[in-house]
Amino acid sequence: MFDAEVPEDDIKKAIEELVDQYYDDKYSYEIINSSGGYQFLTKPAYQASISILLKNQSKKRLSNSAMETLSIIAYKQPVTKNNVETIRGVNCDYAIQKLLEKQLIEIKGKGDSIGRPIIYGTSEKFMEYFGINDLKELPTIKDFETEENSIGTEETQEQ
Repeated sequence: MFDAEVPEDDIKKAIEELVDQYYDDKYSYEIINSSGGYQFLTKPAYQASISILLKNQSKKRLSNSAMETLSIIAYKQPVTKNNVETIRGVNCDYAIQKLLEKQLIEIKGKGDSIGRPIIYGTSEKFMEYFGINDLKELPTIKDFETEENSIGTEETQEQ
């Protein structure tokens, strides 16, 4: 066995060439940069056909309560179950259990407060599931805000 070092630029160039190659319509999959690495994923145009063939959904939907709980954990992490329940105003035992089973969240440790509560955070699978490489890519409040008190389009306002 021999040890050969490959320059990082050569690796990046090879990956870019593969990404370009699989972009072609003759391939049903593509290479996507996700979760700090690369994955071969089915192109959206072929996903429905493959799901029918496999008779299985590619991703099961999360319930609204699970999605709300996951959102709180993603934005507030590291966070305890009590913190999540304070924000949501309801018990989150079931949602947290389901998110742990789906491996979208993980236990990050124990808190220093009374009872040493479990601290939760998102997992690598969370990053893959949502196709992001870093938590900084999560949408911010500004991404959802609409301007109030505006009339017409920008074009008509400028005239």
